[in-house]
Amino acid sequence: MKVAAVLVLCMTLLCQGYSNSLDSCRNRCGYGTDSGYSCQCNTACERYGDCCSDYVAECKDSAFSCKGRCNENYNSQNECHCNSKCPQYNNCCSDYYDLCDSKTDHEVRGGGGSITDSEIKSLSEALYALDSNKATSSQLTINPQALVSDSETSSKRDLSSKPLFSYLDEGTLFSRPTYAALLAVLDNYHRMTGTTEDFSSQQLTEQDTFIKETMSMTEVGRELFAFLFTKGVYASEAEFLQDLKMMWFGLYSRYNGKLDSSGFEHIFAGEIKGGKVSGFHNWIQFYLLEKRGLLNYYSHSFNGPWTSYPDVMGMQFMWDGYYKQVGSAVIGCSPEFDFAIYSLCYIARPGKQCRLSVGGNELIIQTYTWDNSSYGNGKKYIASAFPSSP
Repeated sequence: MKVAAVLVLCMTLLCQGYSNSLDSCRNRCGYGTDSGYSCQCNTACERYGDCCSDYVAECKDSAFSCKGRCNENYNSQNECHCNSKCPQYNNCCSDYYDLCDSKTDHEVRGGGGSITDSEIKSLSEALYALDSNKATSSQLTINPQALVSDSETSSKRDLSSKPLFSYLDEGTLFSRPTYAALLAVLDNYHRMTGTTEDFSSQQLTEQDTFIKETMSMTEVGRELFAFLFTKGVYASEAEFLQDLKMMWFGLYSRYNGKLDSSGFEHIFAGEIKGGKVSGFHNWIQFYLLEKRGLLNYYSHSFNGPWTSYPDVMGMQFMWDGYYKQVGSAVIGCSPEFDFAIYSLCYIARPGKQCRLSVGGNELIIQTYTWDNSSYGNGKKYIASAFPSSP
């Protein structure tokens, strides 16, 4: 009798375990429909009403996390990924670097210790709080007008009858040292790639002044340096400033072997390459050109969740005959904040997505390295960096 009872109990538990496996989404999220299971765990199950009872907990709540998923096989139905190739394809989950990445992959561009996603988010919130020079709602008014889908951004249709910038208090903002320093540098470039950039001594001084005013003379810049110093990326402020000068203003060739471009020109001033606008991710440059009648705002394809400045938008526009399909920018921030977050992301996540937190909302900055030439001991120039739509 005891043997029979044990057998019955084992069979009961076995059947119960088998039944639970059929009714669970554990290790099944994103799988196609399988008639061998009593319920499903793919995105279609919500539409057909045949999801397993733990579908939300197993598949949706954890859809954007790498918890328990490190080094999993690639599955095209997953919202984000947690394997070693996800940095290459820029589709990692937001906590990939904290949970899955090795220390080697954590090594930052400048050397030193690793920088985690949580540290980047904490620092970006600190920089946001310190940005006392950002525009207020009384100093800046924008009129976004037409919102288009991603599939419509290439249409080159002017769907907005009015300028994007309705009002800017130039008297207040442009008199501040960091704004004045930015304005002095923006007009130093030939926008056509293939045209050699040849700077005068005055223009080189203006580059130095911009770096000094934004990084040495503001709380935003000093906070960024203090963080990178404690992480061992830079041994001194002089080393920090010199590296910024090279990575941002060092010249390289985008076309025909000419020293025609730099990270700063590409991102802040904008360029023309192949008959279209390349780069151009600064709101002040946008404002200046629109005011002069050289830029015509068409529409926007995304707008951030922020109700105050800085805000993030992806704009479609024509720049004196050349079109930009998506020119994203952080609007209303100070020059030092713009420069700091791009620098942080390029140093900490070169060639990858960089996830910041600004006012409690996530901001993604995509960075790219220039791999065709280098400076110093093999360091890479900035090729591009821009806000990416969520």
